[in-house]
Amino acid sequence: MSNLLDKYLFQALDAYPYNLEETVESLHYALSYDENNAIALDLMGQVYAEQLKNFEIAKEYFQQALAQDMYAVDVYPKYVDVLLWNEDYSEAEKLIDFALTLKGTDKAVLYLKKAVLFEHKKKYKKALKFIKRAKDNTYNNHFINELKEEKSRIKGKMPDEKKSRNKTSKKSKKK
Repeated sequence: MSNLLDKYLFQALDAYPYNLEETVESLHYALSYDENNAIALDLMGQVYAEQLKNFEIAKEYFQQALAQDMYAVDVYPKYVDVLLWNEDYSEAEKLIDFALTLKGTDKAVLYLKKAVLFEHKKKYKKALKFIKRAKDNTYNNHFINELKEEKSRIKGKMPDEKKSRNKTSKKSKKK
């Protein structure tokens, strides 16, 4: 039975995201062999999140996947994305903090997710601190380049302190 489960999992993974019909069909077969398979549940959550934009159902699939295997480290970044898209910020922060305690999770990616979380909250200085932590935990040049782009975007959103000071001083001079 495991061979058939693996066959359908590989078919689903191979088909995603280019052939959604085959992906979903293979996932249904895989879940019929093992309804608690973390990989199948994770991919089903991904389909609901990324393709169907149904974040509530996606969250349910990710929760089920982690309930079956809390060490399914690939689930955490995708689940965090869904929580951010759904504006569930406190839940996202708790999940990131927990995932950072697990061996095997990609700490650089999780710190980047935390930076994006603070960017959503418009706490740009905190976001930049987590970009630095992400950089400290990455070990490939491609991701470092991605972090530079993220840092630049966040800095571009920060209020210009000189402009803010000038506005404040102009207001006090008018009084």
